[in-house]
Amino acid sequence: MATVATEKRIRGGSFLVEDRAPGEVFIPEEFTDEQRQIAQTTEEFVLHEVVPQAEELEHKKEGLMAALLRKAAEIGLLGADIPEAYGGLGLDKVSTTVIAEKVARYASFAVSHGAHHGIGTLPIAYFGTEEQKKKYLPKLASGEILSCYCLSEPEAGSDALAAKARADLTPDGKHYVLNGQKMWITNGGFADLFVVFAKVGGEKFSCFIVEKGTPGFSVGPEEKKMGIKGSSTTPIFFDNAKIPAENLLHEIGRGHIVAFNILNVGRFKLAAYCMGGCKNCLEGAIRYAQERKAFGKAIAEFGLIQQKLAEMAIRTYAGESMIYRTAGMIDAALHGVNLSAADAPQHAMKALEEFAVECSINKVCGSEILDYVVDEFVQILGGYGYHQDYPAERAYRDARINRIFEGTNEINRLLITGMLFKRATKGELPLMAAGKKVADELMSGPAASAPVAGDGLAAEAVGVAASKKAFLFAAGVAVQRYMDKLADEQEIAAALSDIVMDIYAMESVLLRTEKLRERKGADGAAVQVAATRVFVADGLDRVEKQARTVLAASASGDTLRTQLALLRRLLKREPVNDVALRRQVARACLDARRYPL
Repeated sequence: MATVATEKRIRGGSFLVEDRAPGEVFIPEEFTDEQRQIAQTTEEFVLHEVVPQAEELEHKKEGLMAALLRKAAEIGLLGADIPEAYGGLGLDKVSTTVIAEKVARYASFAVSHGAHHGIGTLPIAYFGTEEQKKKYLPKLASGEILSCYCLSEPEAGSDALAAKARADLTPDGKHYVLNGQKMWITNGGFADLFVVFAKVGGEKFSCFIVEKGTPGFSVGPEEKKMGIKGSSTTPIFFDNAKIPAENLLHEIGRGHIVAFNILNVGRFKLAAYCMGGCKNCLEGAIRYAQERKAFGKAIAEFGLIQQKLAEMAIRTYAGESMIYRTAGMIDAALHGVNLSAADAPQHAMKALEEFAVECSINKVCGSEILDYVVDEFVQILGGYGYHQDYPAERAYRDARINRIFEGTNEINRLLITGMLFKRATKGELPLMAAGKKVADELMSGPAASAPVAGDGLAAEAVGVAASKKAFLFAAGVAVQRYMDKLADEQEIAAALSDIVMDIYAMESVLLRTEKLRERKGADGAAVQVAATRVFVADGLDRVEKQARTVLAASASGDTLRTQLALLRRLLKREPVNDVALRRQVARACLDARRYPL
């Protein structure tokens, strides 16, 4: 199991008000031999079994995706999160994150895998009765049955609690009768088991396990999608479908607890799938740039192409750092838990719930990083990037869905600030006290001058600390202005979320690189240092911009001018030579012919 070098308990969202040391974060360079073997085995399976059949999958060859998922089950890829007590592997979260990243070589398989292995299986693992777990989990782990998650409806996407699907208990108490429709169901065309949300009596949002073949249950035609064409996406329908009463999952009226906890898992895993996609696209872009000749030399030698390759790698480094830092925190929270035991899923659920803010951060950042990377992949390939015979075109289409499902990025931005302020109100996160301390500090006079940027990371560390203060300052002003109405000011809430995400990203990158410097020395981590300096410099620019947005929407006149002056003083910094730094990262990409960090 992966663990970090501290037993200190870390609370979700606390990175905003607490300092972290490099020894408190897990980084990919710390993978165990077992985790590296898991990564290699997963990657080889996808390369040898899935990728060669991509064209047939894109055209929905009947039974092929289901057969590949069952084949994946033979090497444990469908049972990683299921305890050994129920036929799974009971792996730690770092290991299951590695699996998610490596199956992303072909996006449609990654989506299908996640729909079964994650959101289609974990509701039963987390909330099922002992009888339900014994009945279904071993078959889900072995691939004997395949599953899916049925939450969205034609008029209830992000607003899941507006669902109209209805369940009514029969007079004899033996069945629930389901009526209604679900939309956008991944794996719907071939799944054997459906985790379905409906309102008991039209009011109490609840969850049910529905088996294929239930009378009154039917599956609609495949949807015509922009991307992820190899995955199955269908509507499903219920017309007086009788579900055994014992197939109620969790409790009546508590379906939202199931839905929201499972979405935490989905968001976190989605980020890992996205980082796998980023690395694949970067590798393809490097290979093309080194082979394509223009004006007498490979386009990889041109500065603007190198700039693109470097930025693709730098953002991927940031996303990867955040994801594995989060996985490490979850594993640290599970320290001492027997992951093979029957009660392990309940402990895992609580750990994921603790880091719900970080899960949403990872989802938004991961999906938006991938969108940037695939767009530059197309651009580097030029006209060929727009052609279906080249991989960039499909990657571009496949990536777009990630900002929509598992909660749109807009919804997740609102969730980030909403969850943080809720925790602050409940006394679980001392945001208010920290904000007051920052405001008093800023009003007391000039801060010490910022360190001059150099080969080390002292200036970057100061910048990250200043960004936390900028968030606390801006959030304090916004809360003072709007009080409990802040949630209604969505643009302001989203701007605050963007600051929070940049803080988590910058700090994750900084701590990872500092840890590498401690282990490998300055020369051994030179490329990572270059990437960190570029990413933090750009991040500080974004933080200042979003903080100005919040302040300008919350104050005016002399008060605003004073606040903006304080913000400028707080975030004062020396510029970095990002041209030279990006060239250094680009050269590492070209030398490695793949993601080099």
